[in-house]
Amino acid sequence: MFNNILVVCLGNVCRSPVAEFLFRRELGERDIRVSSAGLGALVGRPMDENAIALLKDGGIDASNHRARQLEPTMLRDADLILTMERRQLNSVVQLAPEASGKVFLFDKWHDGGDVPDPYRCSRRVFKQVHASIERGVGSWLRYL
Repeated sequence: MFNNILVVCLGNVCRSPVAEFLFRRELGERDIRVSSAGLGALVGRPMDENAIALLKDGGIDASNHRARQLEPTMLRDADLILTMERRQLNSVVQLAPEASGKVFLFDKWHDGGDVPDPYRCSRRVFKQVHASIERGVGSWLRYL
C-alpha cells in the first residue's frame, strides 16, 4: 500500500507539480499523500503559468504551489517515488541508495521513456506534456 507518493523532476515548476495536482484530483478522498520536489528546484517559485492555466482548465487551482528542493528525508519517507526522466531516477538513487526499490520512471506503464521538460517552451508543448502526464497518472492509479 502506498500512503506517501513523491513525484520528482528538475525545477519543480512544470512536470512534477502538475503530476502532484492531477494525482490529488484523481485520488480524491483516499488517504494517500502526494507531493513533489525538484533535484535542482527553483525554490520558492510558483508553477509555470502555462502549467497553472492547463490545470485550471481542468478545474484545479494550483496557484499556491511553490517549488521545493528534493531532500534525502523526502525520499526515505516516501512509499513510491516517480521521476520524470531516467537520469533523475539515477540521481535519486545516488542521493538515497536505500530508496532504490521504490523509485520508478513516471512513464513506466506506457513507453517507459522520459517526460520532456516544457520549461520555457510554447503553450502547445505544455499541452502535449500535460496530456502525457495525465496518461501517466491514469496508468499508476490501478496500482494505488
